[in-house]
Amino acid sequence: MTVTNHWSNKSVNTLLEFLTKLLPKDNLVPKSFYEAKKILRDLGLSYELIDACINDCVLFWKENARLDKCPKCKASRYKINRGRGKKIPHKVLRYFPLTPRLKRLYMSRKTAEDMRWHKEKRIDDGVLRHPADSDEWKEFDVQHPQFALEPRNVRLGLAVDGFNPFRNMSNSYSLWPVVLIPYNLPPWLVMKDPFLMMSLLIPGESQPGIDIDVYMRPLVDELNELWKNGALSYDAVTGESFQMRAALMWTIHDWPAFGDISGWRTKGHYSCYTCNDEPYFQFLKVEKILEQLDRVTGVTYGKHPRNKKRLCQEPNWTKVSILYELPYWKKQKLRHNIDVMHVEKNFNENTFGTMLGIDGKNKDTDKARMDLEDMGIRKELWLTHRPDGTYVKPRAIFSLTPEEREGFFEFLKSVKYPDGYAANISRSVNARNGKLTGLKSHDCHVLIQRILPIGMRGYVDKEISKTLFELGSFFQDLCSRTLRRNELEKLEERIVHILCKLEKIFPPAFFDVMVHLAVHLPHEAILGGLAQYRWMYRIESLLQTELDQKVQSQRLTLSKSALLFCSMYVDGIETVHNRPERNQDCGERRKGLTVFTETARPIGLITRDVDMSQEYCDMAHWFLLNNSPEIEKYLEDGVEAEVVTRVRSSDETMIENRADKQNEECDEPDVDYDMDLDVD
Repeated sequence: MTVTNHWSNKSVNTLLEFLTKLLPKDNLVPKSFYEAKKILRDLGLSYELIDACINDCVLFWKENARLDKCPKCKASRYKINRGRGKKIPHKVLRYFPLTPRLKRLYMSRKTAEDMRWHKEKRIDDGVLRHPADSDEWKEFDVQHPQFALEPRNVRLGLAVDGFNPFRNMSNSYSLWPVVLIPYNLPPWLVMKDPFLMMSLLIPGESQPGIDIDVYMRPLVDELNELWKNGALSYDAVTGESFQMRAALMWTIHDWPAFGDISGWRTKGHYSCYTCNDEPYFQFLKVEKILEQLDRVTGVTYGKHPRNKKRLCQEPNWTKVSILYELPYWKKQKLRHNIDVMHVEKNFNENTFGTMLGIDGKNKDTDKARMDLEDMGIRKELWLTHRPDGTYVKPRAIFSLTPEEREGFFEFLKSVKYPDGYAANISRSVNARNGKLTGLKSHDCHVLIQRILPIGMRGYVDKEISKTLFELGSFFQDLCSRTLRRNELEKLEERIVHILCKLEKIFPPAFFDVMVHLAVHLPHEAILGGLAQYRWMYRIESLLQTELDQKVQSQRLTLSKSALLFCSMYVDGIETVHNRPERNQDCGERRKGLTVFTETARPIGLITRDVDMSQEYCDMAHWFLLNNSPEIEKYLEDGVEAEVVTRVRSSDETMIENRADKQNEECDEPDVDYDMDLDVD
């Protein structure tokens, strides 16, 4: 109840005291929330508190556990408390052991069967539906055959992100959770909140940077133990014990955290990790990275002022990641994923920011025009200087006039979305100052794929409109629920052509490193599989729901873990983990024509009969005729076939007339794309 209904600790204590008095004296109900947490600790649902140096130099753990000062910077471990009360450490790392949580996945028949799905029930037909279909998974099986023989061995993904627990941007305090994802589960469970395992909760007034390796030491040590020796676990399905092992497949994070984890500096001339120091169209060999890392020396962790400034070592390395201590990590081809979510977000912001001229997002600045003049290209966009020292900035073909911008905003306000498909983007439209504010990452996902190409086609020429449609189609195909290798190889060629077209439209400042990263996304999909299992949407959702502004994340994490553990053995009681989906189909299938037998839950209620116009009747006829298999048999008969053909012809004529009317208002690009707002 404390999790489901957001009860406070005090309200839980009050309820437990009441139950204790109500039940017989020999009852086993805990008398307080504190005692209930003790029971959770005995079940293995606890965490470890590990003190850390205030400058992120070391953890006071293992050989440093008894020290009062940092062995590197000599900073005090504890705050000054003037001799009163207990010693309070400056920083505390919360570590949630991984092994007990993996063991619990096999203690229930429900999850124990699901953990074998990737081996026993997955269909291997060349279509990418699950990480087990990816090249990286299959290559790992070839390199480590003993590990692959046991389907209960766990494959993990590691996600890192930072957030402000106070939800106040003026406060610089941040928490950095490290989340593990077990990929053995079937597609409908892999990225669900109950199976996203919080492993580390890193505190700090600022982000840890490359010092994150200091905090990841307990997790890496446990991953090494799980790889070398494994852990004795009980399988509820077979009733036998087995030695469970685990391996880390790859990491997931945004671009700044990419540099913190990988050790590659994501700024400057060589900011792309995949390209390294070579052109993007030549994929880098793994051996070259290892040779470069062998030359990286003298890395000192910690932010003490006495520490020397960290200099990048050739070509752009800042450290050797702690993950290279894992025996299998060096042979991985896909170690760190480029987050598709953030690439889409930056593409979207660059595009609409430049076309709408939004301050702070507009890449068509005065300096960008000067760059064009320095490069000697696109003279029509050069600044025109006046005798008095001022200059005129010619309007670009991709820029919307104030009237066109207002029309685009009105279009955004008019769009209606299916329930649960997107946020109400119309609330983000601020027509007064000409800005789009408060957009979330998923809003950008919808805008770049669906809304922006349609909304802009009435205000820009045909070539720009066509390119925007191609860009949206690229991300639609990349984010599909199923993929094929030959389709991804075509996507590799398409994105290069799309970027070349964009270079002919937008100024050079448009093409920052985040735009460039789109070139590598299809190849990463070939290696790692679907983007849905390698992006940050579910992780950021977890941060918003489980780690709230009350800064009580460790309590919530334990409570949710306990709720999940208990819900595996209890049926008939609603918990946050077994609630029906928001858009879950419901009801019994009705009798009649196939088109009317769907069980989807309707949105809203119709309380009165509504007279339909002739146009809507014609549309209903067209839909019925084209989606009812029962009507096909009449096509072979005489009179009936004539009637059906006449109605169908009438409907098609109506649709063609409507399309011609729309084309008169605005030329539609010669690209055949499905623009329905579905939720694929």
